[in-house]
Amino acid sequence: MYSYTGKILRIDLSTNRVSEESLDEKDAEKFIGGKGLGAKLLFDEINPEIDPLSSDNVLILCTGPLTGSLAPTSGRWCIVTKSPLTSLFLDSQVGGYFGAEMKKAGYDFIIIKGRAEKPVYITIENEDVEIKDAGELWGKNSFETEKVLKDKGRVLSIGVAGEKLVKFACINTDLRGETRGGNAGRGGAGAVMGSKNLKAVVIKGTKKLSYANEEKFREAVKKSLKIISENSFIPTRRKYGTPIWINPINENKLLPTYNFSRGCFGKAENISGETMHEKIVVKNKSCFNCPIACGKFTRFEFNGKKYELEGPEYETIALLGSNCGNETIESVAYLGYLCDDFGLDTISTGNIVAFAIEAAKKKIIDEDIDFNDPVKQGELIRKIAYREGIGDELAEGVKKISEKLGGRDFAIQSKGLEFPGYDPRGSFGMALAYATSDRGACHQRVWTVRAEIEGELKPRYGIEGRAKFVKENQDERACCFSLVLCDFAPFNVNTFIELLNTATGSGYSKEEYLKTGERIWNMTKIFNIKNGVTRKDETIPKRIMEEKLEIDEAKIGKDSFEKMLSEYYKMRGWDENGIPKKEKLKELNLVGFL
Repeated sequence: MYSYTGKILRIDLSTNRVSEESLDEKDAEKFIGGKGLGAKLLFDEINPEIDPLSSDNVLILCTGPLTGSLAPTSGRWCIVTKSPLTSLFLDSQVGGYFGAEMKKAGYDFIIIKGRAEKPVYITIENEDVEIKDAGELWGKNSFETEKVLKDKGRVLSIGVAGEKLVKFACINTDLRGETRGGNAGRGGAGAVMGSKNLKAVVIKGTKKLSYANEEKFREAVKKSLKIISENSFIPTRRKYGTPIWINPINENKLLPTYNFSRGCFGKAENISGETMHEKIVVKNKSCFNCPIACGKFTRFEFNGKKYELEGPEYETIALLGSNCGNETIESVAYLGYLCDDFGLDTISTGNIVAFAIEAAKKKIIDEDIDFNDPVKQGELIRKIAYREGIGDELAEGVKKISEKLGGRDFAIQSKGLEFPGYDPRGSFGMALAYATSDRGACHQRVWTVRAEIEGELKPRYGIEGRAKFVKENQDERACCFSLVLCDFAPFNVNTFIELLNTATGSGYSKEEYLKTGERIWNMTKIFNIKNGVTRKDETIPKRIMEEKLEIDEAKIGKDSFEKMLSEYYKMRGWDENGIPKKEKLKELNLVGFL
């Protein structure tokens, strides 16, 4: 299997059994790899209705056929599991070098199941796989864990939040190295890892990939590199990274501010990409084989102490910055540092801290905390990581605490996953994107923001064309996340297909490739249906649905939202409750899954 390794590694922590098996070529043809084939494997491995924190759940480390290849941005890979935060399908896309090293070790997928009797970590060096005692590592946070293990290979680890089963704990990889690391940030994969008593996975490999037609693949790679070099936005992205979006998103009044009660932050310039570049950025960092190099290594001082950090990214700044009212880039970087070290998703954490502030002001919870108070916010983040006091409640996520204590109208989430950094009242298409995303509110499945603010989707505040745009881009991104390549690669579908076909020897047409994306999307939808998801769950909170932002047009309204959702379901070949029709399942070769 060209550009694949053709092997799956299985590790059962309950029995300490390690085994290998061959990758199914027919499954690879139907689902490509990464997210898509990870979803198929998840279906094969578990009953979709299991408790995500039980030993029955699996943690699947997934590469795609282009992971670790010559293709630019091929450092991407993903983790697939059942989310403890949402109880839904979860794929969490990751950058850095771990995925490429996994291919060098000879594995397309690593399936980890069961639960160790005591804390362990796994080392993998080609075919040599060992399960080792992690007693001395348990209780350490991510940075210290990586420091202890980094000489053994590429490190995947959890902090104390994962050990404590915080429902939005993330998994970190190589955040302290010279090269760029990454986070499996959303949905609580770190809690799944913690539930297995698994502290870390360390991997090292020496194998090389082979390609179906290396000469043509190298030609396709050269063309893709030329596309990157000629793209006018790449130099800006390289210089400022994702934080370059803070000012334009704020100017267009969709920057989350004070728990999504506003879309414009008066101190946005202080936390912008330009200010960050000027004040705290030391150098760029790059993922494996990526010419864009958008990662930022920063040094800063906060409250009399000096810190080093990879980041913060746009999402961290939006949610821990403006959404929590913090007015300096140093204060945001400090909170981001805490989240990385504890192993917490910065998006969910920023939402939950902002919710807690508003809940405290409304006397729903008894906590001394306020906007623009990063010291006390940092103390609350620590309580969440260690599940102390109110932190134990907040560790369950904003949906569950609002259902238990109150505040549902301003608990900013969809299907249990907290919103990322774009207020849908300033980008109506994102309301549909969040509501229909397979893992809950997510901007990576489709990003309508640029198309709306730059006039591709008109009117600026409207629903016309959004359903079509969301559906088509969800299918295309499902393919990209199965290859796996980066969101930021400025390629059209034809470039992705040429890279895939020449690397693997497959013969995807454009229609077949996009149909594969649609198959993957329906596959994850079926998983969620089996966990009880219906139309009533695919919605947005009352604040976002009914309140307006700073301008009158920025109000979605329930009627408009429901019209958009019905149009989307119809385009997908689903019924009015969001269930794929038999004809659609037959068309996608998914009969028998639902």
